[in-house]
Amino acid sequence: MKVIDKLAWIELKDKTILSTKSFGKDKFYIPGGKRENNETDEQALIREINEELDVFLDKNSLNYIGVFEAQAHGHSEDVIVKMSCYSATYLGELKACSEIEEFKWLTYSDKDKVSAVDKLIFKYLKEKGLLI
Repeated sequence: MKVIDKLAWIELKDKTILSTKSFGKDKFYIPGGKRENNETDEQALIREINEELDVFLDKNSLNYIGVFEAQAHGHSEDVIVKMSCYSATYLGELKACSEIEEFKWLTYSDKDKVSAVDKLIFKYLKEKGLLI
């Protein structure tokens, strides 16, 4: 079994969740990405969010939410994604950058537009009353 280790930033507004779609992809994803070299969760997440959305996460506000695992979208069955999720406040104005084509605020009813691991996160947030 191959594991793709990823980090995700959970940003909620009015019980909706910020999601991004990369150029050429058919699903929206919770923003974040893969660790480079020996980056910590904090370093990787701050870097990825700055690259993708042109905002800076406040490292002092990082709050661990949990880890979610599921079949990796677009990969063979022996590949899973392990998503370590954090919330954090940010500075700046959200803007699609780098490989990001667009971002949207999604609700639980949009779960068909996201990957398997994001569906688990949507379900978790819905059960907590944080997502409509």
